[in-house]
Amino acid sequence: MIGHLILRLTIWFLLTADFSTTNIIIGVIIALILPRGYTSRAKLTEWIKVFGEVLVAILVAFKEAFEIIINPHHQEEIIREKVKHKHSSLLVFMDIFLITFTPKTIVLNHDEEGFYEVHHIKPGRK
Repeated sequence: MIGHLILRLTIWFLLTADFSTTNIIIGVIIALILPRGYTSRAKLTEWIKVFGEVLVAILVAFKEAFEIIINPHHQEEIIREKVKHKHSSLLVFMDIFLITFTPKTIVLNHDEEGFYEVHHIKPGRK
């Protein structure tokens, strides 16, 4: 609760750039009135793992970009991949972002059965 209040007040003060008594009172009232979001809590270890995957995805994205420049990719395929994080919608979003971040892949669909449809490009001739 206190963390949400501090975050909202920080955003309020960044937006208004005014530290007068009236503005502080208005900011506290608004921070208390705004509803809190209720999201599922993911484990810290899962977030650390996702952060590591983000760092790896950045390196892979650069590698794949240079591969596409040097050797054009003309073959395509659509495969189904199993969802890694079923219980947290934010972690599912990060998983989709990581797949789509690399130049050779993009997520086309996320179905209710727990799979992604992923479009891949591969090197080859037209």
